Amino acid sequence: MPKIPFFVDYTYLHHRIALTMLHGIGPRKARKLIDILGDCEPIFALSALQLSRRTKLKKSFIEGMRREEALERSLPIVSFIDKHAIDVVYYLDDGYPKRLAECPDAPLLLYKKGTNPLHYSRWVSVVGTRNATAYGKTICKELIRSFQGKDIVVVSGLALGIDAYVHRYCVEFGVPTVAVLGHGLDRIYPTSNRELAKQILQDGALLTEYPPNTLPDRENFPQRNRIVAGLCDATVVVESRSKGGSLITADLANGYDRDVFAFPGSVLLSTSSGCNDLIRSNKAHLIQSGEEVLTWMNWQEAPSVLVPKQIQRHPKLTSIQKAITGALSSQPLHIDDLAAKTKMNLSSLNIELFGLLMSGVLEELPGKRFVMA
Repeated sequence: MPKIPFFVDYTYLHHRIALTMLHGIGPRKARKLIDILGDCEPIFALSALQLSRRTKLKKSFIEGMRREEALERSLPIVSFIDKHAIDVVYYLDDGYPKRLAECPDAPLLLYKKGTNPLHYSRWVSVVGTRNATAYGKTICKELIRSFQGKDIVVVSGLALGIDAYVHRYCVEFGVPTVAVLGHGLDRIYPTSNRELAKQILQDGALLTEYPPNTLPDRENFPQRNRIVAGLCDATVVVESRSKGGSLITADLANGYDRDVFAFPGSVLLSTSSGCNDLIRSNKAHLIQSGEEVLTWMNWQEAPSVLVPKQIQRHPKLTSIQKAITGALSSQPLHIDDLAAKTKMNLSSLNIELFGLLMSGVLEELPGKRFVMA
C-alpha cells in the first residue's frame, strides 16, 4: 500500500470521513474509540502499538483497519463536498438530529444537500410499496395535506411508488421533506426522480450516510431505512406487501420505541397485506386519516414559534462548470454535443452536470438535452 504523502495536512473533516471507512470498525465500535481517545485524530496519528495500548485492541487488528488507505480515500470526498456545497454533520455536532442520536446504530456522519430542516420540532416518516395503487396515492395526498402548517418534516426514501408520491405532495402542499438516500450525493436513484430531488431541495434536503461515488447497491437500502425510522417521532405505513422495505422501517421504528401507524386495506389486495399484518400483530396503530396521526401525537396545533428556514447555499462555479455553462446558450444542447464542446469524457461531464442541476443552474430536458435555467 502506498504511504500517504507527508505534505498532506489532514483536517478534522478528513479524519471524520476516514473514520467511517476503517476496515472492521462500525458506528458502535467507533464511538467506543472516540470515548476512550476523546477525538478521532489520535486513531490516525498514533502508531499501531500506541493505539493498542490506549484502546486494548490487538495490534494486528489495528494494522488491519487500513488507516492510511481510509485517509487517502477521504481526500477526493472533502474536495467534492466543498465544491458542491454539501454539509457534513458529525454525530457529536450540535446540528446532528437529536432523535437519530438516540439510536445505538446511528451513522457517524450524515451528508446533507439542501435547506436545513434538522431543527424542526416534529418529524414523521411516510413509507410504502413501490407498486402504489390509486388507493395509496389518495391516502398519501390527504395525509400530507393534513400536515400543512403543523411544523412537521416528512421523511421518506425517494424510491418509486409511495415514497415518490409522498415527496411530490410535500412539494405541492409546502410541507418540508427530507429524502434519505441509499447512495452518495453525486447521483439520484432512480434517475426518473431527479427532477423531484431538485424540487425537494427548495424546502427540504437530501440526506445520506454514504459518501460520494457510492452506488445504489441493494444492501444499502435496509441500512438506509434505519435512518428513515430513527430520524422521526413516528412512522406511517401507507401501503405495503407482506415483505419489503416498508416493514423493515416499521420494525426498526418499533425497535427505537417510536410510534408506528398503518392504514388498513382490502384483504384481497397484496399491496395492503403488510399494513394489515402490522395492525393485526399490534405493531402499528390503525389509522384512517392524517388527523388521527395528529391527534395521537398531540400535534393538532402548530407551535407558537416556527424555526426559520435556512436559505439554500449555492456554490460558486468552478472553471470546469464555467466552461460547461459557457458552452450552453438559450438553445438546448445534447450531452454528446456538450462533451464535444467542452472536450470532457461523459463520466466526468455527468458528475458536473449533476451538481449544476441540483444547484438550479441548468435544466435537463427530455433526450439528455441541457439548457441554462
